Amino acid sequence: MHIARRTLLGALAGSAALGTAGVSAAGAAPAPAGAAAALARLLPRHHGQVTFRTVPRRGGRDAFRVSGEAGRITVEGTTPAVQLTGFHRYLRQVAHAHFSWSGTQTGRLPDRLPAVGAPLARTSNAVHRFALNDTNDGYTGPYHGWDYWEREIDVLALHGFNEVLVYAGADAVYHRTFIEHGYSDAEVRRWVPAPAHQPWWLLQNMASYGGPVSRELLDRRTDLARKIVRRLRELGMTPVLPGYYGTVPPGFPERNKGARVIPQGDWGGFPRPDWLDPRTPHFAAVARTFYRVQRELYGASPMYKMDLLHEGGNPGDVPVGDAARAVEKALRTAHPGATWAILGWQENPKRAIIDAVDRSRMLILDGVSDHYPKVTDREADWAGTPYAFGTIWNFGGHTALGANAPDWARLYDRWRTKPGSALRGIALMPEAADNNPAALALFSDLAWTDGPVDLKDWFERWPSQRYGGTDAGAVRAWDVLRRTAYGTSREDGWSEQADGLFGARPDLAVNRAAAWSPRKLRYDAAEFDKALPALLAVAPALRDSSAYRYDLLDVARQCVANRSRLLLPRVKAAYDAGERDRFGELADQWMEWMALLEQVAATDERHLLGRWIADARAWGSTADERELLQADALSLLTVWGPRASADGGKLHDYANREWSGLVGGLYRLRWKTYFTALDEALEHGRAPRPVDWFALEDRWTRQPPAVRTRPAGDLVRIARTVASRL
Repeated sequence: MHIARRTLLGALAGSAALGTAGVSAAGAAPAPAGAAAALARLLPRHHGQVTFRTVPRRGGRDAFRVSGEAGRITVEGTTPAVQLTGFHRYLRQVAHAHFSWSGTQTGRLPDRLPAVGAPLARTSNAVHRFALNDTNDGYTGPYHGWDYWEREIDVLALHGFNEVLVYAGADAVYHRTFIEHGYSDAEVRRWVPAPAHQPWWLLQNMASYGGPVSRELLDRRTDLARKIVRRLRELGMTPVLPGYYGTVPPGFPERNKGARVIPQGDWGGFPRPDWLDPRTPHFAAVARTFYRVQRELYGASPMYKMDLLHEGGNPGDVPVGDAARAVEKALRTAHPGATWAILGWQENPKRAIIDAVDRSRMLILDGVSDHYPKVTDREADWAGTPYAFGTIWNFGGHTALGANAPDWARLYDRWRTKPGSALRGIALMPEAADNNPAALALFSDLAWTDGPVDLKDWFERWPSQRYGGTDAGAVRAWDVLRRTAYGTSREDGWSEQADGLFGARPDLAVNRAAAWSPRKLRYDAAEFDKALPALLAVAPALRDSSAYRYDLLDVARQCVANRSRLLLPRVKAAYDAGERDRFGELADQWMEWMALLEQVAATDERHLLGRWIADARAWGSTADERELLQADALSLLTVWGPRASADGGKLHDYANREWSGLVGGLYRLRWKTYFTALDEALEHGRAPRPVDWFALEDRWTRQPPAVRTRPAGDLVRIARTVASRL
């Protein structure tokens, strides 16, 4: 190593980005008080009434048992996280209380926790209970802090998950690794994208966009990642860390004589980073550094996530099987007993990868279990490789309500119990978390249910868990939702619900906002509408929780969003017929529905664009950095990237959201601009003037108007207004 570089590394070692203090060793036992500490955070009034005890696994499986009298509850479980899972099952089934990442109901708990009655006992049918998509750190909230992650981890534990993907802090690992392989500090920081876009860099899809990242930002993200992995270990959960499979910055061979890289072409309009030939000594050396640095920063893990040649990666003249063996060898050298987790998505993993590796130590996270009807035999597809039954119920974090719940109930138990099954777990992988709370609860229940889930029974019991008591209106509402938004199936080739058209680039024939979203609603909108008056009829005593408010907002928002698909064909018909007055009336109606959608969204902090912007700006250390991070966060929701990716790569509006500030800001601006152009065309009898949508969007993204950062409005009143107009 050059003396100057060694000196630089010595200076860097003192920073938080490269320190090692407080990192748990691989395999360290979870903190014995992990569950009790979590409950003290979650239920400060009641936590002293609960005793947690650790018990051994049953046949290698996690299990819990809950028993006790009023005010004296005992929870036994194999790990602190499993103990929390057991306690949450007790809360839902006995105490009619509920935690979620989207609304909570605990306010109706009595001072003394109710007696359990007959003990509640469950043994998990899934060894692997994996959570979070590779894209989660972008689409859910790239600038969330520890207060968010602390609660998110608690909620995942309460729902029974034991493996959590952790992408935060990977930037510091790459930063230090490539400083040791010929690059300057500034060069690597220019190569690393800003946080909102880092997931796709870690997937080898793109680099550099939104940067450079600052040293201060790397330090803060490293500190956050340390807290995340430490807490997961305290709860007996596995932090799944990114592994190394060959991504390198530009110019690697010039800095490392004899190195061989394979150009990767483009992805979505972005130039992809080069791929270092895994068969070479240079790859082994970089991998060695990567895993050493990662261990120094965050400790070791029993599982590493790597998607070799993801979404069109180009192997060039490198045999894919040989590359896979070399990637696996590097992993095994650093972490001999580790499992290689890989996404089952599109053509990944390639059969050559599966045939080359030790399949017993690979876990495929099936992203299309509930997506395509042609998926019927994963044992044949993947040669018996262990896999997790997965779901991706939203792409880009769309706010659409619903999921293919019938597929979960119909397929999971059947696939798990068939002779020779390789199904070993579940994988919760919506591209953004913190939505569809019923889907979160139902999907997680698969791993703790003997036999198939009875959806009618499940949805009948859900409202009392969600709102704290039995209510006829709530039961009616959720029966409607079961049959509509949560009643769709993969038979039509989709796993997510259709996004609304208010968030689409304007066109009279547009049928989706994101390029890869469903072209039409997958359920009857008129039938769905019946859920809103039923929710509004819920007894006032059950309306005071954040769970009820979240659901009321979600249903009202979806009712308004669905109007876009009913109204736009009428707007088009009036324009095509040259009926200017009728066109103007319908265009005004469109804008009125958009204004109502803005009002609905504005009532909840989690639906505010201002919150997203404020979170990003809070991570900046200077005024310039705050502007850079704001642009990074906003671009992900709007243009996604430069013109080549927004238009050529069709990534614009991929992450569209029905949020206050977006609906009343960019989306309103686009449709107003469009309708004005169409009206002028009708007035003058000519074709409408073309609009450069990217230029408009990019200008708005770089200089957005002020948007609210606090909720406003009376949700119940606004929801009643929505119901009256359906």
